Amino acid sequence: MPGEAVTLQLGQYAGCVGAHWWGLQVSAPRSPAELRVSTLLRTEREPPTPRLVALELKGGVGELMAGGAGTEAAVAWNGKVAAYLGNGSAAPDGRSRREDTSRDGKGSSSSAVQGAPPAPSRLAVSQEAPSGGSVRLWSDYLNVRLHPKSVYVIRQYMHDGDCGCLEAFGQGESLLQDPGCVEELEDRLHFYVEECDYLQGFQVLCDLHNGFSGVGAKVTELLCDEYSGKGILTWGLTPASSNTGDSQKNIYRLMNTALGIARLSSHSSLFCPMSLRGSLGIKPQPPVAFPYVDCDASLDYHSSAVLAAALDTLTAPYRLCSSQGSMMHLAETLTFSGRKVVAAWASLPFPARTGCVLPDALCAHPQAVPWQLLSPCGERKVSGCFAQSVVLRGVGKESHISSCAGKPPASPLHACGSTEEALHRYLHTLFPGAFSTSHVLEQPCHTQPPYPQFFSPLLTREGFLLDKPPRYPSAAVESVPVLAALQAAPVLRTLLRGLYKDVQKLNTRRWASFFSAGVEQDDFQEALEELRTLAQAYEMGFEADESEDEADSD
Repeated sequence: MPGEAVTLQLGQYAGCVGAHWWGLQVSAPRSPAELRVSTLLRTEREPPTPRLVALELKGGVGELMAGGAGTEAAVAWNGKVAAYLGNGSAAPDGRSRREDTSRDGKGSSSSAVQGAPPAPSRLAVSQEAPSGGSVRLWSDYLNVRLHPKSVYVIRQYMHDGDCGCLEAFGQGESLLQDPGCVEELEDRLHFYVEECDYLQGFQVLCDLHNGFSGVGAKVTELLCDEYSGKGILTWGLTPASSNTGDSQKNIYRLMNTALGIARLSSHSSLFCPMSLRGSLGIKPQPPVAFPYVDCDASLDYHSSAVLAAALDTLTAPYRLCSSQGSMMHLAETLTFSGRKVVAAWASLPFPARTGCVLPDALCAHPQAVPWQLLSPCGERKVSGCFAQSVVLRGVGKESHISSCAGKPPASPLHACGSTEEALHRYLHTLFPGAFSTSHVLEQPCHTQPPYPQFFSPLLTREGFLLDKPPRYPSAAVESVPVLAALQAAPVLRTLLRGLYKDVQKLNTRRWASFFSAGVEQDDFQEALEELRTLAQAYEMGFEADESEDEADSD
């Protein structure tokens, strides 16, 4: 059985992704139990709570529960109100119910309020997803309880405003050099680690575009030093809307991203940048779009929901009840030959029709997998990889062969004896020579509110494709099949090399304020060289020659 993992959320956008991810955890049915709930959630008590440490800035988290106190003063709610009905009782005020979190001026934890009402029953919820414009903070749509140890508010910086914000990598690093902050973090980590039967490792969700990249660099360094041998899977997250139209913030974003990738990847077992941005470089590109999702990428509430569904699928290999796979095993299968950075892909939803068997769905895409790149490389059509971990969920296993008895199979995929074999053969055909692992789950990704209802009317309630739009308004999409993959792929050379070249072109003397926050020029140049070295690990033969020519010209 897989062991437990502790999750860290570092920053506001990481909180947005995390809030959706925890919502997906609690909305999923407990039966059939393909995924072990206790890998991510503390299940000793009802309702389960995330094994979570979230670092946030002052003003970055609102009221976290109705039955107790929040970290700060309550934020006025102008959106739609949900009525929760659970176990024969109703919430008197319709608000979500969560445990108390830190309350004092330093962000340390207070005792949980006793007698809080029970969590809502999953099947007895009457709820609507909030509109994207009404959401200010991730706590506005968090629908799970948090333990008092979960949220640590950093009071030195403000979440929003024209000044006093955590803008630069060096500011974040300096925070984790404060003994008081380190003590708070270690106390919370030890609390969760000590209650684990077997700790697999840590999931780190980290804002990459602001000063939290520096926080993440120090946090992963601490984890690497204190928990040697445990998996550290780090997800560098960037909102699609970050810093558009602001020259200084855009340059800061670029430098934070470059330093973050270099430092986070060096202290992690695996590092994956994720965003709906078209590129992490200086030149903007259109955001990623999905054919059956009407996602407004400028809304963090929307874009983070897509990334959360992808994460919930990508992390399945070390949460499976039927597998002994671990976080470290997943990392080791992808990051050999110095390739610590991986790319994420997802198909949300995976395009399949009701009653369609998997070989039919796969044969409809013989040239390329119908997924989108979630690691902004500036390229959309990419092929080839060195290694990959692929998960398909929400497609039934019971009838995988569509050929009629006595007739030859319609394709080699139809001749396979199982859905797992069909997917593996499909991947082998499109990625010959790559080391591929794959898993097929019957359990789909459940998308009940507060997950946004931004799906196409061409989808059924179960997320399968319709031939034509329904004559009448369709029911809300409650679940979707998802195909997702982590890849060590040559396309990452484009991302890493592009960042290196963009930063190299900067006149760093113009941005003295960035370096005054604590980053030395020598350390900055060292990080750039680490990016360049990382990029070389993803080169093919002719690209290696090109890099040598560039090195000679430098």
